[in-house]
Amino acid sequence: MAEKRDFYEVLGISKSASDEEIKKAYRKQAKKYHPDLNPGNKEAEKKFKEVNEAYEVLSDKNKKSRYDQFGHAGVDPNYGGGYGYSGGSPFGGFGEDIDLGDIFNSFFGGFGGSRGRNHSAARRGSDIEISLNISFEEAAKGCKKNIVYNNIEHCKECSGTGAKKGTSSKTCTKCGGSGQVTISQRTPFGIIQTSQTCDKCRGEGKTIDSPCPVCTGSGKTSKKQNLEVNIPAGINSDQVLNIREKGNCGTNGAPSGDLHIYISVNPHPLFQRKNDDIWCDIPVTFTQATLGDDITVPTLDGKVQYHIHEGTQTGDIFKLKGKGVKHIHGRGFGDQYVKIHIEIPKNLSEKQKEILREFDKHTPEKNYQKKSSFFDKLKNLFGS
Repeated sequence: MAEKRDFYEVLGISKSASDEEIKKAYRKQAKKYHPDLNPGNKEAEKKFKEVNEAYEVLSDKNKKSRYDQFGHAGVDPNYGGGYGYSGGSPFGGFGEDIDLGDIFNSFFGGFGGSRGRNHSAARRGSDIEISLNISFEEAAKGCKKNIVYNNIEHCKECSGTGAKKGTSSKTCTKCGGSGQVTISQRTPFGIIQTSQTCDKCRGEGKTIDSPCPVCTGSGKTSKKQNLEVNIPAGINSDQVLNIREKGNCGTNGAPSGDLHIYISVNPHPLFQRKNDDIWCDIPVTFTQATLGDDITVPTLDGKVQYHIHEGTQTGDIFKLKGKGVKHIHGRGFGDQYVKIHIEIPKNLSEKQKEILREFDKHTPEKNYQKKSSFFDKLKNLFGS
């Protein structure tokens, strides 16, 4: 078996990471390696599976505790080997449902089985995560998007029972409906008894003689969903939309999981976004900047006219109030900031050059404030 990487290393977190830090790290890594964003990339697909496996363990308190104590062998019965037990695990091939604390209690505190999972308990369905790319304008203004994804639903043919129509499931004769069987093993400490998932009913506590032909007895089927989603105005990259109960179906009457939509906003050719403000650069000619002029400025709402004053310099910034992005969690809008860049003309004709030389001849130093200030400082430092 190939050596597995440490789960904390996979998510890029420390062992002391909080539940929220674990979830945040998982979302970051899952988005990075998601198959939708890396089509045909086998390495990204491998890492995506690795990230999901790490999160499955570290987000579950019981599994995390076992992993922290025993490493991969504590959560994967097929991992390791060389211990002389049939399961390849240092704990004698016990199933995932076993409570390792109970095993050691049985070693030192007498005999008895572990507490098995309550297989008749209601369990909420798992969440589904997908990525959605939207344009800069769609993020700023809001939009409706139709998304397509697959989720797990209760089989409509058998109403989720897993049994063929007209038949029903039966209580498992091996475990008596508990989903657990007791195993006795001889160890250096004597004979111990442990509970293990029933191999006949796979822990469900019931068996089906005539499985449903649609779901093959699982009670669940995969279905393609078409869902129209409202994208709120002001949303930004890396934000997540949560659609309740649109994930995979629950078990034994529990609700479905949620659908998490990770938003990615495409860049714009003219605008940049900083929080809820919009920034853009506008080139102007030497003459426009020198004499002042009315220039056309693009905004999210269309073009507007703005008068730049006489003597405008490269790097000057002016603000268009309320022309930014809508505040997603409040009223009002951000602003738009426009940065001026003076473009120096190239490939001038001789006549144009002569006009500029004549202009320069009649322009004294006092008309160049920065230049005058620079040479004054130079004189103070080095003398005339």
